[in-house]
Formats: sequence, C-alpha cells, structure tokens
Amino acid sequence: MNPHELISRALAEAALRIGAPAGESRPDVVATRDPAHGDLATNLALVLAKPLKKKPRAVAEALVQALELPQGVVERIDVAGPGFINFFLKREQRAAVLPLVLAQGADYGRNKAGRGRPVNVEFVSANPTGPLHVGHGRQAALGDAIAALLEWTGWRVTREFYYNDAGAQIVNLALSVQARIAELRGRAVDIPPGGYHGEYIRDIAERYVAAHPGDVEGADLDAIRRFAVQELRKEQDADLQALGVKFDIYFLESSLYTSSKVDQTLHRLVAAGHTYEKDGALWLKTTDFGDDKDRVMRKRAEKGGEYTYFLPDVAYHVDKWQRGFTRAINVQGADHHSTVTRVRIGLQALEMGIAAGYPEYVLHQMVTVMKGGAEVKISKRAGSYLTLRELVDEVGRDAVRYFFLMRHGDSHLVFDVDLAKSQTDENPVFYVQMAHARMSGIFRVAARAPESVQAAGVDLSVLVQPEETDLLKELAAFPELVTRAAETLEPHRVTGYLDGLARLAHAWYHKYRVLGEAEEAARLVLAAAVRQVLANGLHLLGISAPDRM
Repeated sequence: MNPHELISRALAEAALRIGAPAGESRPDVVATRDPAHGDLATNLALVLAKPLKKKPRAVAEALVQALELPQGVVERIDVAGPGFINFFLKREQRAAVLPLVLAQGADYGRNKAGRGRPVNVEFVSANPTGPLHVGHGRQAALGDAIAALLEWTGWRVTREFYYNDAGAQIVNLALSVQARIAELRGRAVDIPPGGYHGEYIRDIAERYVAAHPGDVEGADLDAIRRFAVQELRKEQDADLQALGVKFDIYFLESSLYTSSKVDQTLHRLVAAGHTYEKDGALWLKTTDFGDDKDRVMRKRAEKGGEYTYFLPDVAYHVDKWQRGFTRAINVQGADHHSTVTRVRIGLQALEMGIAAGYPEYVLHQMVTVMKGGAEVKISKRAGSYLTLRELVDEVGRDAVRYFFLMRHGDSHLVFDVDLAKSQTDENPVFYVQMAHARMSGIFRVAARAPESVQAAGVDLSVLVQPEETDLLKELAAFPELVTRAAETLEPHRVTGYLDGLARLAHAWYHKYRVLGEAEEAARLVLAAAVRQVLANGLHLLGISAPDRM
C-alpha cells in the first residue's frame, strides 16, 4: 500500500473515531501542486463540518489528533486555511510508489473492494427503430466505463441492453417499412404519423423483399415487424462494435409479456393494496410514497386498455432483482428523469423487500456535435440525426470514447470534430496518448523493453526535481482515484487524472535527459511507471495506449 492509500484509509478511520457518519467519512486525498502545501492534502474536514455541526478547522484538528499512521510515512501534518489538512511525506516515501507500480503492472489501480458481488449495469437500451445516434454513443461510453470501474474495484459486472421490441414505436417502424415496400412496387403510400423516414428504412424494405419472395407486396405486417427489429438489432450491434462496447445480456421487453411477468407484477401491486380504479383506468397510489400525483398503470378501454411504460419497467426491475442483482445501475438520458421516482416507488409498493434506492441511476445530458464552427445535425443514413457510426468513422474510436467521457454526465457536451481529429496538444486524447508514446520512445532509444526495468537495487532518492516529485505524487494517487471514481460512478475523474498526469509527463520529458545521465537508472524506472499508469488509465476507459504516434 502506497502512502496515498495509507493516508486515505487512516483518515477514513479517524473520521469514524470522531463521530462522522459512515457514509460521509470517505476522504478525497489529492496531490498538491504547491510544495508549500505538502505532498498530499484533503478537504475532509470541510465535508464533515456540517454533519458534525462544528467549524471545519476544529474538525481538521480533531482528525489530526485521531489519526493513526505507521511510523516513517509523514514528516509533518499541517492544518491550513479554513480546515485543509496537508501532509508532508518523508523523502524516502515519495518514491515508494515506483516499485509498487512496476510490480503490479497492468493490475496497478485495481482492488477487491466489491468482493465479487454481482452488479447489473444497464445502458444504451435504445429502441430498435434506427441506428444509434451520438447521444446513445455518450451513454455507451459512459456505461461501459462505469462497468469497467466496478470491475477494477472487485465487482462482478453484467452489462445489459434492454430492447423495447413492443409498443407503438415498433408498430410505426413496421408500417414505415411496409410503406417503403409499397413504394418499391410502384405504389405511393405515406409514412404514418410518428413513422421513420431515414434511408435505412428503404434499405430494410429492400432486404425484406429479397428475403421474403412469398411476400414481395409486404402484406404480412407481423413478419415485417420481426424482420425490421432483427435487422436494426444487427445495425445497432455494429454501431456498438465500432465503439468497442459489448454486452453480456440482451433483454427483450416482449419477454416480460410472454412470461406473464407484467401481469404477475400487476397482481402483486393489487394484492398489496396500493392500486385503485378510476375513470376506467387502473392507478397506482404513488402519492403514498411521496410522489406529487398518482400514476396510471393501465389505460381505460377506450384508449386501448394498454399498460403504460411504467408497469413493464417495474416488472423488468423485479426480474433483475430475482436474477440475483441486488445492485443495479441504469445509465439513461436526462429525459428519463421522471422515471427514477416512479420505478422506485413501484418496486417499494410491491413490498418484496427491494431496497429503497433500487435501482441506482446515472443520467446524462445530450451531445452537440460541431464541425467547421457549425452544428452537425443531419445524417446521410438516418436523415434526422447524426449516427454514432458516422462520428466514429470521422474521428476514430479512441477520440469518441475519450471526448464522451471528458465531462461529468450531467453536463451538456459539445463534441468538436475538428479538435478531435487534430494532432495537437489541444486535443486531449492525442495529448494523453502522446505522453504514453513519449515514455515508450525513451525505451526505444535505450534499446530496452519497458517491462525489463526493475526498481530493485536502484537509488530512487535521486528523483528530487520538482517535476519528478509531482509525478511521484500523481502515480501514488491513481489507485485511490480509481476507487473514488467507481464509488461515485464518475468516469470523468479518470480522464481528468490522465490529462494531469500527461501534462506532468510532457513537462518532465522536455526538461530532463534520461539516458547518459547520473540519474539514468532511476529515471528509467520513473518513465516505466508513468508509461504503465497512463496505459492502465487509458485501457480502463477502453482507449488504446500507442507506443508510437
């Protein structure tokens, strides 16, 4: 365990000793930029001031008093400003991270905090009515990175895609394809209101006719529906493959009906006494659980008597729970905000012992794509929106994934195509990958494999330059950074970390010689460790770490 991890753990234990709530005691320990503020610092006292009802500085002093650290880790601890705690490491501790990085290699940053417990991460879950758009792409990158963070911290992750293959949108899809089949046969048929107009509908119509010689007129609407859904599932799978995203389970909404799980869920809600009929519709008394008004579960007969989307959503999450996923995370667009409360209430109303915060939700804002200073909205294939695959083809998988993960999910993202394609320091993914390539280049010049470098027997105390001290701090911070990003479900913390580490690596590379210097052996160890951590962070996000650029 490196000093950063030791201090983080000791702070969390000290927080509990002074009476901090368990959920509030996780510290953020960061590398300092100013040596006058020590090597590491935390704002934990400011976070705990409110729950402890004390001034932050008093909390900081209590934390320091309660802190139990092994001998030889820190030189001194200062309380600064309103309550920041600064840690000054002993000189020999600063380089202690290097042997650890080289020994653990690709596993540096991983831990077993999840203890192999199962977690279901559902994301994308787009209706099979067209190719995936760039908003789906942001969700795919975000969901996949969250799943990877959980895997890195010891959880047994299942990635799940929920296909809505039933309902009015699917009917409109089938009618749209049917209209294009009629057009192919020389008949003019309008696309229905709410239908789909992209060129991909024409492609599906042509493929249907070729695959169904017995129905070249498109009379069998049910067969058209099945074929269109199947073709668009293939299309979306290809979109996801272009982004490097794979799923373990594809769950069909229709299976909830064929297995009677929707009906079973409805019967449970009725039996629990939380439903009533009014105006011919069946309602759930969501106001009993804090909702602003009750919600319809089944429409009245004159409106078709169909279930609203709310009931199958509840049934779907009952199914997840019964499959053993006592933790489930849904990554969805911000337009699903209203579903969070309703689904959770529906699950509570079943009185099945499902946890109140089940499932967890990560909601993200949409994406604006800019090119040449103008917004890009129209796709050649989809017509009304830019597809994910078109964006990947334009700028590459690595850039798409990195850009989608650069910002917190709840912030609007502007994707600058020109910047993503540029090979300059302004392009963040290029900048980080170039840092890895430069570290690799050191070993090419030295005619040595980075993996051959060992810290044993090397005097690491010669790494005293400010840039070297900063690099050591950042390397030591990586495992805690991964843990924190996994706990908060925030992959943007990793891109932010990589950007900072790359900046330090570039500055060090430009300022100091490695080969032929008295510090050569120690600097080779440092370069190998920096290269390894850059690679680990990039691979965690599903991004390549090239040795040449």
